[in-house]
Amino acid sequence: MIALRQVSLQRGTQALLEDADLTLHAGHKAGIVGPNGAGKSSLFGLLLGAFAADRGELEMSGGQRIAHMAQEVEALERSILDYVLDGDRALRDTQAALDAARARGDDHREAELHGAIEALDGYSAPARAAQLLVGLGFGQADLDRPLADFSGGWRMRVNLARTLFMPSDVLLLDEPTNHLDLDALLWLEQWLTRYPGTLLLISHDRDFLDAVCDHIVHFERRRLVLYRGNYSTFERTRAEKLALQQAEAAKQQARKEEIERFVARFRYKATKARQAQSRLKMLERMGDIAVAHADSPFHFSIPAADRTSHPLLVLDEAALGYAGEGGDTVQLEQVRLALQPGQRIGLLGPNGAGKSTLIKSLTGELPLLAGRRVPGEHLAIGYFAQHQLEGLDLSATPFMHVQRLSPRAADLDIRNFLGGFGFHGDDVFADVARFSGGEKARLALALVAWQKPNLLLLDEPTNHLDLEMREALTEALASFEGTVIVVSHDRHLLRATVDEFWRVADHRVTPFDGDLDDYRAWLKTRLEGERREARAEKAERQDAGEAPREDRKAARRAAAELREKLRPLKRDRDRAEREMERVQQALAGVEASLGEAELYTDEARKDELTARLAEQGELAARLEALEQEWLAAEEALERLAAELQAP
Repeated sequence: MIALRQVSLQRGTQALLEDADLTLHAGHKAGIVGPNGAGKSSLFGLLLGAFAADRGELEMSGGQRIAHMAQEVEALERSILDYVLDGDRALRDTQAALDAARARGDDHREAELHGAIEALDGYSAPARAAQLLVGLGFGQADLDRPLADFSGGWRMRVNLARTLFMPSDVLLLDEPTNHLDLDALLWLEQWLTRYPGTLLLISHDRDFLDAVCDHIVHFERRRLVLYRGNYSTFERTRAEKLALQQAEAAKQQARKEEIERFVARFRYKATKARQAQSRLKMLERMGDIAVAHADSPFHFSIPAADRTSHPLLVLDEAALGYAGEGGDTVQLEQVRLALQPGQRIGLLGPNGAGKSTLIKSLTGELPLLAGRRVPGEHLAIGYFAQHQLEGLDLSATPFMHVQRLSPRAADLDIRNFLGGFGFHGDDVFADVARFSGGEKARLALALVAWQKPNLLLLDEPTNHLDLEMREALTEALASFEGTVIVVSHDRHLLRATVDEFWRVADHRVTPFDGDLDDYRAWLKTRLEGERREARAEKAERQDAGEAPREDRKAARRAAAELREKLRPLKRDRDRAEREMERVQQALAGVEASLGEAELYTDEARKDELTARLAEQGELAARLEALEQEWLAAEEALERLAAELQAP
């Protein structure tokens, strides 16, 4: 249990908590929400013992192991697999003690330490660590590469894997999704839902909070208010409470009418595709959501250019990628698209497939390797990417940044505009160097909006933004009159702002006829298929010469087609089953041999003991993987058989 009783906390001159109470029980998965600067990270520091409360008491059950992700990772020469394994300090200490016992020839101590490593599940540790890294987007070939080889974002993924690997009863995660793409985010979401301990999660991704959390802790007027349920439940509950308390009924009505206009604008598109239907439902919910965010400091719109072109931008038979001295690296081939005014497109695809490459090629920042890029006469691009933050002038102020874009703009207009992005009073004239990542991201978005684009290209625009700013951005994009193309792992923003999806995968850009739930299913099928790809291709080649005779009866032909479609799945299932039996027999043999008492006392056999224990761990991990493969094949087989046999 974690309990704060009448806790007051002040950092510098700012009071973060005053007489705050909070109780979380074992197994709770709590999302920590509130505006930037409210004290969410400071709450983690309090739980970790980094500092003490100014007043009140913090109570935690004794013996709880806390895992917390560090915010910075050094560029070490240690392999990323070893770096993750280092997260289990008890295992590493036991392994070091084992090495010392071997060096001094202490057989009795060595036998004890082998048992301790087995109790720590140490012999399967490399397989478990590798599984975490692969789930977060690394390839098998990356596991032995040093941490220093990777960029900051990828090092943070390694750091996240290390945190998840740590044995823990309490897990503290501060913005774990910031450097993840949608595929890795979905994997992490599933991992956290299975985590057996207590989870405290700071995140600005509402869909992520919805999927993972069963409680929400809200920073409200320097108090901690606990809500039961996920983030959507919190919004509804808080909206009801505010509706009873709030005296500004006229303001609420104006917000409701604004959302209703959004719904009316897109209602007639709702019959075109499933994703439009999904978006309409999301917009219809935004009236209630708006009440919950009525006190948000962020309210802005993105004006579109007065003139446009038909089409805005064309790519014709384009090859996209990067030119190099050793030859071109082509990521996307035969790209043909024509962007029309009013299109609202979300890009989906696996990590590294080329989504950011497509965005950069559309801007013209990345030259085409082949083909043509034809901009419309009145094309005005607004481009936001994470490197936009690095391009800000740290010695300048938000006011100066806007004034440089429009030297003749009135001072009051600039200040009013920046106020919608949360820059009020003296903040307008503060040096950007003092800003947090979220404040810099808000300024970069403001500069894009000020330029009145008719084509918005957004590459992960919600990174570093808190929930209130994400909601304001969602509403602004929903009312934007121009064309939008967005890459984001924020599913709420995608559902509420785009009408169609394009899939970037297998070196192609193609329309995706489905919504985000369909994409999740496609991604799962793709991942399962990759494990069977080589065997399936061989089966297809073998079966190519077995075309049915033209004179077969229709029933026999249908049955043959059914068998052909089921055959690869049956083959995978049967192969996994045979391999499971073989591994089970081998594991039983190893475990029987480990029952020999002499194995632990005979000096001459200590290398044999080490080898057998390692083999036991490898076989156990292999058996678990095979069981998952068998289950996936069996489920796919049953699903396909039911679909094919349905009338």
